[in-house]
Amino acid sequence: MSLEAISFSMVEKSYLYKLLSFITPIIMNKFITSKCILSFVAAFLLSIPAVRAEINPKPFVIPELKSWTGAEGITAPSGRIVIKNAKAKAVAEALASDYQTMFGKQLEVATSGSKAGDIVLSIKNDKALGPEGYILNIDRTIELTATTEQGLFWATRSLLQISEQHKNGLPKGKTVDVPEYKLRGFMIDCGRKFIPMDYLRNLTKVMAYYKMNTLQIHLNDNGFRQYFNNDWDKTQAAFRLECETYPGLTAQDGSYTKKEFIELQKFAEENGVEIIPEIDAPAHALAFTQYKPELGSKEYGMDHLDLFNPASTEFMDNLWKEYIEGKEPVFRGKRVHIGTDEYSNAKKEVVEKFREFTNHYIEYVESFGKQAVVWGALTHANGNTPVKVKNVLMDIWYNGYADPVEMKKQGYQMVSIPDGWVYIVPATGYYYDYLDCQRIYEQWTPAVIGEKTFEENDPMIEGGMFAVWNDHVGNGITVKDIHHRVYPALQTMAVKCWTGKETRLPYAVFNDKRMELSEAPGVNELGRLGKPGSVVLEKATLAAGEKLDVEEIGYNYAVHFTIEGKEEAKGTVLFRSASATVYLSDPEQGKLGFEREGYRNLFKYSIPAGEKHQITIEGTNKATRLLVDGELKEELGPQRLVIMRDRDRAHYQVEGSYVYEPIVYNPGDQIYYQRTLVFPLRQAGEFKSILSNLKVEAK
Repeated sequence: MSLEAISFSMVEKSYLYKLLSFITPIIMNKFITSKCILSFVAAFLLSIPAVRAEINPKPFVIPELKSWTGAEGITAPSGRIVIKNAKAKAVAEALASDYQTMFGKQLEVATSGSKAGDIVLSIKNDKALGPEGYILNIDRTIELTATTEQGLFWATRSLLQISEQHKNGLPKGKTVDVPEYKLRGFMIDCGRKFIPMDYLRNLTKVMAYYKMNTLQIHLNDNGFRQYFNNDWDKTQAAFRLECETYPGLTAQDGSYTKKEFIELQKFAEENGVEIIPEIDAPAHALAFTQYKPELGSKEYGMDHLDLFNPASTEFMDNLWKEYIEGKEPVFRGKRVHIGTDEYSNAKKEVVEKFREFTNHYIEYVESFGKQAVVWGALTHANGNTPVKVKNVLMDIWYNGYADPVEMKKQGYQMVSIPDGWVYIVPATGYYYDYLDCQRIYEQWTPAVIGEKTFEENDPMIEGGMFAVWNDHVGNGITVKDIHHRVYPALQTMAVKCWTGKETRLPYAVFNDKRMELSEAPGVNELGRLGKPGSVVLEKATLAAGEKLDVEEIGYNYAVHFTIEGKEEAKGTVLFRSASATVYLSDPEQGKLGFEREGYRNLFKYSIPAGEKHQITIEGTNKATRLLVDGELKEELGPQRLVIMRDRDRAHYQVEGSYVYEPIVYNPGDQIYYQRTLVFPLRQAGEFKSILSNLKVEAK
């Protein structure tokens, strides 16, 4: 063996130089060639396993680990979790459950003993870790240590992510991981678009997996009047919670019972996520004024409460009271969001009334033991009426509405949620359709609020959030589409809110490796199956009614099959899942098409009876394509919408007597209707046609 043929690490080179310096004087003037000596030394070094070992680099985790001291070698988990404190039991049980879900292996939870590979959970008082920091030390055992259950839970999220990528053993090393910012969050607009409870529960799990600890749920809002023929009575508006104080206020096209909203908050708490419920007023209030028209402002529009009408305050007092009163209120958490955004500032007396309204609801929710969160509006509404500052948290979204420098000077705790950086408004053409994640990753932290940049870790900045606003009601965007936008943003924001400026990994590497991780234990809202370029499902024949092992495949797919057409009744299903249906013959026209969340989209094509064809349906996040015998038949992409006809929307998802009314848009304004499809695969329909050669590709 020659030395030139061997690649040495720095450790090996160090040993080599030391050995050479020792033996060289001995062999001087001997009849031994230097090449023979070096070959001997090389073989000697290769015989020492410890010398060949590498120091483990920092594992890839989202958010990035704040520190890492690598060691040599790996540790294989023993199959046990050992808890050193009773308080660690719930975290251990959650870890065991998630581990089983992800890897199919049940971990035993024990309270004593210690053997190699044990996962050891400890809660110890360490002020340096704070309430959310933790230590993960992978050595003979896998030790997770924190000051609180919250910190310990975050440690298990890192452990699971590392385990996903290192299935043959965990890399030895140690991290001390403490977040830069207390609040790391996301706001979702459920007022303009109903977001099902199942998704909200999955969303909290995804947030928890990436150590995002705050979910703000925007419970009421309305569409824009210009898209509804400038008629306030026809303009979409919704309040999404069950309401006993005002029967009939609750939206009929989707809402949450008080019981299930309470259960959501409990579920989120178990996953380390705080729910901040938001009831937005006095603007964005059309749901309230449609219910009680006398509350609406005749001067500024019916989406504004009339601040000079005492009945407006009485109405909102009673509404809030239903959800925050009592020992076990509907809004369980310590914080609630009272809205207070975007009201007219055209007249001084209106500004003063707005400030009075804002101060009233800060003090009102505080009287029930809650901390108030507000939208920043007090630069826009600059006036003389005092507004409480102490213990008030302010979402700073646009510096023209609330100058963060001035708000800091006044004493407000701030959440950085600048619209020009972190606002997603799907398929509208303004703000972001998808966040510019590279720009955020490389240039933003919560210290950057609009065009103002503060010192990192400024004590007045609580943290950062991003938001999804569903402004264009009825534009065909589904929850699957929303999640496709949320997921990369959430991963990126998780890094920047936890790690701050100390991000070390280049964005290109981060963006590549982030997709190797699961969304969360047991969550696959994206419908990811296999790796891009692979065939993920193949069947020679598909029987009517047959159940498959997968739910759906997400964007960038191709579904191929051969079909020998038979006479099919209208409404015949080809495939269905929990979130979508593909029709072989749609209920009205007998066309090939699909339906999701009540939106029905049809191709201008019917499967001919008595003919045999090769069908391909391709889907991306922008369009759904139909190919027949290898030729493109039609692409359903974004469609400029002037009128939404009643037949474009299905009725089956709406319970009770509610009937969907057509929405008429003003032709002068553009709205683009989306026709995307996450393809359902769970069950075949009861068709008569003969299907064969089914092949599903991740593209």
